[in-house]
Amino acid sequence: MLGSPTNLRETIMPSRIQVCICLALLFCAPTIIAAQVTHGKKPQLPPPYATKSSANSPSEVKPAAGFLPIVPAGFKINVFATGFKRPRWLIVAPNGDIFLADMGSGEIVILRDPQNTGGVQARENFVVGLTRPFGIAFHDDYVYVGEMRELVRFKYDPKTSKRLGEAEHLMYLPGGGHDTRSVVFSKDGKHVFVGVGSESNVSPGEAPIRAAVTICDPDGKNARQFATGLRNPVGLALEPVTGKVWASVNERDELGDDLPPDYFTSLKDGGFYGWPYSYIGDSVDARVKPQRPDLVAKAIVPDVLLGSHVAPLQFAFYTGTQFPESYRGGAFVAEHGSWNRSTRAGYQIAFVAFNNGQPSADPVPFMTGLVPDPSSGTAYGRPVGVTVAPDGSLLVSDDGANVIYRIAVAH
Repeated sequence: MLGSPTNLRETIMPSRIQVCICLALLFCAPTIIAAQVTHGKKPQLPPPYATKSSANSPSEVKPAAGFLPIVPAGFKINVFATGFKRPRWLIVAPNGDIFLADMGSGEIVILRDPQNTGGVQARENFVVGLTRPFGIAFHDDYVYVGEMRELVRFKYDPKTSKRLGEAEHLMYLPGGGHDTRSVVFSKDGKHVFVGVGSESNVSPGEAPIRAAVTICDPDGKNARQFATGLRNPVGLALEPVTGKVWASVNERDELGDDLPPDYFTSLKDGGFYGWPYSYIGDSVDARVKPQRPDLVAKAIVPDVLLGSHVAPLQFAFYTGTQFPESYRGGAFVAEHGSWNRSTRAGYQIAFVAFNNGQPSADPVPFMTGLVPDPSSGTAYGRPVGVTVAPDGSLLVSDDGANVIYRIAVAH
């Protein structure tokens, strides 16, 4: 849907009382359990089955009329675009166009707001007929797309975003299981990284490309596993200072409400992150047979722990200048929300501050309010994609409400 920004919520120059109210609202949202920067050290975790495993997906995901999520004081939020079937990955093209993977319609959609009005003013389909498209990346004169079963690329005009050819197959990817296929290029442009999740919860013996991030040449050749033991590495992006690849990872289920935490971490070439034999370092999962103590011994502790079962998806490092200095360089992480906790968690955008390319503070909630009652079956949305728009605002796709939100500084 085109038009002006709708349902604007704004907070400007709050008083001390207003700040207190806003913070109270913010932190009444589902909390981030065990959210912390680890500095490479294993944290204290609860024992397995300290609580029963729960199957607790929301029974209804639909925003109330006029609903808008909650953002911190000094920010405003509005609906940027509507009319999608399952909006997921968001990314800004080199020319400033916004590309969206609408997984529900099998389309890559181009959105434009050239005058920075705060609402999408034009949209067109870049390509249709894809199979569950998710990750999108740009390199030279190509748009790369991670479909569920393959990595493809399309020749295009970087100035106009016009597609100039049909799909070129680069790499076979296994279907089924976790169906997100994230894509990002290395800083030097010589390699592309592709994230593929597992097909199971804790079953060993899956294809090596699963539960891993694969690296290959831009034409799909010379593929190998870059990092392994990542149950479902959904988000991939480069940290802008160091150029390191970071990933958001959905960990395993059915060990209880608060075990194990999902996480957000830099990836090391050849690094092993535990799955399925262990989690958060050397915490052994006794359900897995046979065990692999040799692999467990070298399992890497992730950089940042998020809440358990919050399901982090895409994330974006803030490279704009519109937001206050404290946000610059930090990461905004979309948490799709739990299905495996007795009390709902996630359903928000979390923020992780960075300093000189390293996480410098524990994750905190940024966009919240999507769960009116964490013990109920209702949710007003499920964040998926997040990107920094050309004007420095933050765009968030929500595949529960099927909208894109825009968050900007209130003036």
